[in-house]
Amino acid sequence: MTLEAPISRHQEPVQEAWVDYNGHLNVAYYTLIFDNAVDIFYPLCGLGEPYKEATGLSTFAVECHIGYQREGSLGDSVKVTSQLLGYDEKRLHYFHTMYHATEGYQMATQEQLAVHVDLSIRKVVPFTEGPMEKLALMWEAHKDMPVPEQVGRTMTIPSLNK
Repeated sequence: MTLEAPISRHQEPVQEAWVDYNGHLNVAYYTLIFDNAVDIFYPLCGLGEPYKEATGLSTFAVECHIGYQREGSLGDSVKVTSQLLGYDEKRLHYFHTMYHATEGYQMATQEQLAVHVDLSIRKVVPFTEGPMEKLALMWEAHKDMPVPEQVGRTMTIPSLNK
């Protein structure tokens, strides 16, 4: 199986309920769109709802960073790309980029770290063989991609009251 780098399989329109009183896509719905992209990305990693139903294992997000670059408006179509940044036996680190689907400009990014969990005991456990094999294949496709500049950013403002 050959995977594109980055994965580019999710697209959806900005809906009326997602637009706030400022007339643009509300921050909560950027998160929703990124989460919808995970539903496409995870099965390519051997994860997602079918995996959970079959095994009782899933993933939990443990850290997430979103950066907003440009507004989205009602009716805009957005697309999301996904890049595997790294993984080990229990963790998955990935990055999404949201673009305006027709004009091509970058709207937002999301960096996320997730852990693999046994839902029966609610504890972090190693991935099974299936996801490890699919993650290895995806890593082969993604390992030489540049790391996005937003990865690992911290927020800080020097205090005026020093």
